[in-house]
Amino acid sequence: MTWQRTPDLPVYHSTLTMQALFDVLTPGSKDWILAQSIEAERLPSHIAIIMDGNGRWAQRRNLPRAAGHKAGMQSVRATVDTCRRLGIQALTLYAFSAENWKRPRAEVDMLWRLMRLYLRRELPEILANGIRLTCMGRLDGLPFQVREELEAAIQATAHNTGMRLNVALNYSGRAELVDALNAIVQDARLEGRLRDLRIDETVIAARLYTAGLPDPDLLIRTSGEMRISNFLLWQIAYSELYMTDTLWPDFRRTDLLHAVADYQKRDRRFGGLGPDAATSQDDWLEVAGGTLAR
Repeated sequence: MTWQRTPDLPVYHSTLTMQALFDVLTPGSKDWILAQSIEAERLPSHIAIIMDGNGRWAQRRNLPRAAGHKAGMQSVRATVDTCRRLGIQALTLYAFSAENWKRPRAEVDMLWRLMRLYLRRELPEILANGIRLTCMGRLDGLPFQVREELEAAIQATAHNTGMRLNVALNYSGRAELVDALNAIVQDARLEGRLRDLRIDETVIAARLYTAGLPDPDLLIRTSGEMRISNFLLWQIAYSELYMTDTLWPDFRRTDLLHAVADYQKRDRRFGGLGPDAATSQDDWLEVAGGTLAR
């Protein structure tokens, strides 16, 4: 199992009311005021998060790194719940990179134990809320028990039509592109069309781990680091980036609402011009004529 891709099933279901969020907020509270400032019609469809800072959180409290990773599970729970209540269509979490294998064996083993613990604890609520779980990355490289429990959870939620919760495990953005190109070439070879193979952006996108998902509108990174860390290199070409100094174990509903509110202040032009900057053809001719006259 290298990646999970089932585009024939519904990717997500969303609501534009945000009522599920207001149902759990106290009128006049900080989160309630923040939520009031967010326009339901302009929510990001897909949020991706680089969950960083567990080790530093533990270090500042003179605790073992394991305590930081365990505390980070509460942030995952809060983030999934808030995104679902907001009506976010897809949430991708960077849980374990291909480079994380370089960490001490004891820490890596502990991370996999926490992953299994998360699945056992959260799967009933994931099912109850109609969330569809998928995973992406080179999943064949995961420990057998982890892979087995992941596959069971993925199958159990496969027909859910709520928010897509996509977890990146043993993931590398560069490896994803390598796998996509190799799959394209292999398909062409098997179908006898290798000599005539033409590759464009659409062909590549269809073979990415995220095929069937919209590209992330918003990429959040916690802990104050200013790098992408080999995450979704293709998909975030036009994502809005939001970096926060908050360490992942401290990241809660308020932090996510701040990120979404900030996202809605951005002018997303995708290489074009915003409506206020639009210039008519006559304006361009006038400018060009004036330049030539000089």
